[in-house]
Amino acid sequence: MLLLFYDRENQADDTQDFLVHDGYSLSHMEIQMSEIIQRSITGHVARITLNRPQAGNALSIDMLAQLGAALDETEADTDAKVILLCAQGHIFCAGHDLKEMTAARAQADGGKAFFSQTMTSCSEVMQKIVSCKKPVIAVVQGMATAAGCQLVASCDLALGASEAKFATPGVHIGLFCSTPMVALSRNISRKHAMQMLLTGEAVSADEAEKWGLINAHVPKDMLEEEAQRWAENIASKPASTVRIGKSAFYQQAEMSLADAYHYAAQVMTDNMMEADAEEGISAFVEKRTARWQS
Repeated sequence: MLLLFYDRENQADDTQDFLVHDGYSLSHMEIQMSEIIQRSITGHVARITLNRPQAGNALSIDMLAQLGAALDETEADTDAKVILLCAQGHIFCAGHDLKEMTAARAQADGGKAFFSQTMTSCSEVMQKIVSCKKPVIAVVQGMATAAGCQLVASCDLALGASEAKFATPGVHIGLFCSTPMVALSRNISRKHAMQMLLTGEAVSADEAEKWGLINAHVPKDMLEEEAQRWAENIASKPASTVRIGKSAFYQQAEMSLADAYHYAAQVMTDNMMEADAEEGISAFVEKRTARWQS
């Protein structure tokens, strides 16, 4: 197993008292946190873990930067074929770090530049997940709110614990979840998305599965095992085929029906010329196990 850690978060104390108000983390004491993003690889399955549990894994500007770096490094890692996005603690991700954002209001511009930087950085990380050549699976053990819910919605697949909950509660504090809305509205129906955005109420794992926000939910003690099973299943497929398919899926989703079919036909033609496609079809015809090259 390869285990890599990122830079320590520059905070002062080893304890933190925080409140979660409708999923938002409000910190009251600084915390000494190390390795706020962890990355490990076992076989062909990579794991990126949010490791700021005392703050509800809130997405500080440093955490966003390190998460982006972890995604880049894992995408470039030839051993990794699938990425599990996980979190430590009982909260998957409480969204943006409201203490950090509140502190920025002391700046001369009232924090506007910092707010813009935060939202831009967050949007870039979400797009990294979508554009990543490798499938990313959210493994949601607890509450996922606001940008945390956005993180789940941005992943290719999502598996939740049965007790996990999902919310976009910005409306409660005068901050509509506009950027989470982008990912959310591309996963579930408009009516369900607006219900979450306008009410701010939490959705159960069962509802989230029915609405299409997550693929499935399992008892918490089975979450890791099931996530690993999903990842290994996908990792057993030819990487070139998975890469082509993931990219094509998101490309065609933004096109008209005619354009999507035209594009997909070109992609499938190019895919047929890949060595793994030739091998896979030959193996099927010859009734033998395929020997993938990627």
